[in-house]
Amino acid sequence: MKKQVDATSFGVNISFSGEVKKQNIVKMVENCATGQCECMSDTTKKKIENMQVVGKDGEVELQLSGDITTQEIEDALAKSKVIN
Repeated sequence: MKKQVDATSFGVNISFSGEVKKQNIVKMVENCATGQCECMSDTTKKKIENMQVVGKDGEVELQLSGDITTQEIEDALAKSKVIN
């Protein structure tokens, strides 16, 4: 699976391609939203205003809105048990 993290005017976009299932990214977002993951600090979680998953298996994009940096998100992705 390939991951690309890009800053946007509203936050951060993460593009997943290759061996990625949309449902796995949805599960990762659900875990984050309900506090069932430990991939990012509470401080970073509070900065995220909205999370949206778009695309299909093989090409999935996670759009994060808020005052977050690409580095914060790259650190969280490295710790995620769902996609690693």
